[in-house]
Amino acid sequence: MDDEEIITDGLYEILSKLPIDLDMYKAYSGEEALQWLRRTRFDIVLSDIAMPEMDGLALMDEIRSNWPHCKLIFLTGYHDFESMYQAIQWPGVRYLLKSEGYNKLIDAVGQAVLEIEEELRTADLLQRSKESQISLETLAIGNYVRHLLFEGGAGGAIAENFSRLNIPFDPVLPVLIALGSLSLAESRRSYADRQETALKVKLLADSYLGKRTRSLGIIDRYGDLVWLVQPLPSSEIKEIGFENTVSFLEGMFELIQDACKESLSVKLSVTMGAEETAWETLPKAYDKLREHEHLRAGDGTQMVQSVRLREAEAISRMRWRFPDEKAGMLTAHLEGGRRAEFYGLFDELTRPAIDGSWPSPYASELYYSIALALLSYSNRWNEQGQFPAGNFMQLDAFPSWQERFGSLKTAAMEMFDVREQGEQSRAITAVDKICAFIDEHIAEDLSLVRLADEIHLNPSYLSRLFKQERGVKLSEYIEDARFAKAKDRLRNTDSKIGEIGISVGYEAAHSFTRVFKKWSGMSPQEFREQAGMRKQTSNRI
Repeated sequence: MDDEEIITDGLYEILSKLPIDLDMYKAYSGEEALQWLRRTRFDIVLSDIAMPEMDGLALMDEIRSNWPHCKLIFLTGYHDFESMYQAIQWPGVRYLLKSEGYNKLIDAVGQAVLEIEEELRTADLLQRSKESQISLETLAIGNYVRHLLFEGGAGGAIAENFSRLNIPFDPVLPVLIALGSLSLAESRRSYADRQETALKVKLLADSYLGKRTRSLGIIDRYGDLVWLVQPLPSSEIKEIGFENTVSFLEGMFELIQDACKESLSVKLSVTMGAEETAWETLPKAYDKLREHEHLRAGDGTQMVQSVRLREAEAISRMRWRFPDEKAGMLTAHLEGGRRAEFYGLFDELTRPAIDGSWPSPYASELYYSIALALLSYSNRWNEQGQFPAGNFMQLDAFPSWQERFGSLKTAAMEMFDVREQGEQSRAITAVDKICAFIDEHIAEDLSLVRLADEIHLNPSYLSRLFKQERGVKLSEYIEDARFAKAKDRLRNTDSKIGEIGISVGYEAAHSFTRVFKKWSGMSPQEFREQAGMRKQTSNRI
């Protein structure tokens, strides 16, 4: 960002042409940049040092407080040794003179991108995490937190348990909750692999979240990750409160997702509460997150979605518990949409019954356990009669164990199909909603952050989802929509060029003219004149 509009626009245009996938934002003052920084995470910031209202060094302090992993590139038009000296004290800061030219700046941005990618790949975080040995106390904490997720907690008992187990939370304050779901490669889908990977993700996330919050991550009984988070007390860090902590978590979970992908080859999706919850209502909050994770738009890969926990009570159908451990894991795969893992465990469980290794009573018990899991899933999610009605509980309807278990597997396959169709349908609905919003608000701020706020998804996930559904980048779609509106108004209205530019989202007439010429190869006035001549010719004919 820069206080000189022409320089800012020029940098934006040049960087947008780089062969690097960047989501970019412009700001013309330190205060405007600060508004962006408070809305979403930034990995690289370009800033002038000398600006009105807030200079670059003051902005640097805010960035360092909110996004410690952000890379900062300072630009200035003169040699300012004192400012340069202050800037370079912080790792990740570069200092360039504007006179050094665009090539130097492009090199600096490229180097910053490489550093970010290297930090995500590095095994240093994992190595430090491994040094934190898992103790009996850690296991006890995990068991207790799982108890809180199912039973809740309040009063003196929770304070006493926190104290005895050295849990670093204030039992009087509410807590933020987030749910993480892992997608593993086919070769790493065993129970042991999943538990080991979940533990690595937990430890890696602890290293990110611990810098700004009191956080605790555990693996729940479904093999998913749950994080509980409170802001640090004001005595330990600049007080930020729960609202700002939510923004911090959204940004950090995106970094954690990237680190998981680079360091562990694991994809992580996160569903988190958009506001704090009391300890006694933790089970409802947890269940509501599980429900929203189930009803996500698209496949959820590397998604961060936020859920308004206070808008409605958690749906009672989520308060479901399955007793048998292995059948419970089968159910967890069904709930999590993990088709391959479900089929693998299903075959493992049913093989002895099908080949006759088990006596009939044991095979019957297994059959009814799985049938009950499918029936329960169907009862809770089959609101529109989408799943096969089936006769799950009628064992004698099939002559052999192979046909009996085959019918259950077929029913499960249909359930997975319906779920994936629902994810696809919700993805289309979300993208259609964004397109309608763009059309209705074409003259307004259409930044990725604002559009993501409209459907409560993180910006990077919306960007991927939109391109997946429409085949073009969201920014390209917005440009095309603005271009189409501008052409229509140039053809069919007598409005001034500047007024038309404002009506499609360009406050400065020269910016609109420059972009329009890039789109069409001619200025807006030339386009209007040419369109007018075509209209006259058409009328004569």
